[in-house]
Amino acid sequence: MAIPGRLIKAGISLNQKLNFDFKSPHDHQVDQLRELLSTAKNTSFGKYYAFKELLKAEDVVKAYKSMVPIVDYHEMNNNWWEQQQKVPDITWPGRPRFFALSSGTTGKASKRIPITDDFLQSMRSVGTSLVRSLPNFDFEKDLFETEILMLSSSANLSEKNGHFEGEISGINVNNFPDWYDWFYRPGKEIASIDNWDERIAQIVKAAPDWNIGALAGIPSWVLIMLQEVMKAHKLKSIHQVWPNLKVYATGGVAFETYRKDFEAICDKPLTIIDTYLASEGFFSYTARPGTMAMELALAHGYFYEFIPFDERGVDSQGNLLDKPLSLSLDEIEVDQEYVLVISTCAGLWRYVIGDVIKFSSTDPFEIQITGRTKFYLNVVGSQLSEEKMDKAIVELSDKNGVEINEYMVAAMKDQEGQYYHQWILVTNGELEENVLTQELDELLKTMNKNYGVARTKALKYIQTRLISKDTYHLYLNQTKKKGGQVKTPKVMSEEKMSELLDLIKSNA
Repeated sequence: MAIPGRLIKAGISLNQKLNFDFKSPHDHQVDQLRELLSTAKNTSFGKYYAFKELLKAEDVVKAYKSMVPIVDYHEMNNNWWEQQQKVPDITWPGRPRFFALSSGTTGKASKRIPITDDFLQSMRSVGTSLVRSLPNFDFEKDLFETEILMLSSSANLSEKNGHFEGEISGINVNNFPDWYDWFYRPGKEIASIDNWDERIAQIVKAAPDWNIGALAGIPSWVLIMLQEVMKAHKLKSIHQVWPNLKVYATGGVAFETYRKDFEAICDKPLTIIDTYLASEGFFSYTARPGTMAMELALAHGYFYEFIPFDERGVDSQGNLLDKPLSLSLDEIEVDQEYVLVISTCAGLWRYVIGDVIKFSSTDPFEIQITGRTKFYLNVVGSQLSEEKMDKAIVELSDKNGVEINEYMVAAMKDQEGQYYHQWILVTNGELEENVLTQELDELLKTMNKNYGVARTKALKYIQTRLISKDTYHLYLNQTKKKGGQVKTPKVMSEEKMSELLDLIKSNA
């Protein structure tokens, strides 16, 4: 017998009220570090860096930072994780049962991130905290009787060296408890279909049989899925098939460039909840209405450090300095950009995840992702962050009354050796490239004074090329970047941009 939504909502609300917390956020973070060090003190990594001695220090945070170096994936993998695929107790007790494959948006070959049982529990714990926050949004009780459609990567994992590999969303699906079957859609059987198009076809077929109240997934792929459902069932609105749809948990990429497209296919407003869920952890989520900022998960198996994304922490290209300033939670400032460094219960130690964030609040501690360290376009001093580029694209879209969801940009050199920015904009709108180029250039000058200066010096001009969504999807298909968790790099190398331009030309 179904549990009435009013009882579920009341239970969550009561749990929220009874969940007292008397510790400060900073104390939580110190506790997290101590627990991580204590658990891993007898691993190879823990012995090498003397975790037992660090735990005796009066200031454990300071001692940890002075002893353990900041690392990226390649350093961590080459020195430790490759052994952890074969030998137990390398960076975390035991051997991970799973490794998450993650090429992200900047890497060429897939990275393999260890996924431990403690780490899976930490992700579930953050998910539970998100659910506890739902009463803040004052949803109607009927929502708690609906189903949630999570658009993940394939849940069909491959076995290698005694562990299973796949994208993190597919690993999570494989570890859902059986009682998730009550509300999780499309279900493990459909989620295990490897081929993206076949998986979407099965979702489209089953859609009328589901009572979807919430969606979760990367906006580009969720939008395609919703449009396919509408097309197949001849609908004018997605609410014609799912009238109780009220919530969309987005993540992976910035949502704003997709907002108009989602509004266009809905008869009712959607509450948008942003999430920061990566292969390396589930770090934050929107916990209250009226904001897209995300509350940081402070007591769930993660210890955070924050490197200022300025001359104190990075060089002119956005690369970390040899000895960057590393700040703890009690030292951060609102609206200052930081490179995020994490230590986790998956055996990640002072690991640079590659994201740049800023705090919009310290009560509670809420963050926004402003970009990737590799999405920082600064070849000739333009200092364009992903956040600034996203804002310019949204304004350009609004000004011209069209949807521009995706874009790619690269710093290029022409035949005369002059630098310029090459932009690719994905839209089905009818626009003049020359006019759009001028408008985009002016918007960027207004938003970023460094860009304006660069345009008077080394950055001689910009070029804009418009492509349709069909051409963009062809590009994704030909480069094997099609799938529910795939993110396209916004800032490309000159080589990758040239390849994209050649593909566009050959399919014109």
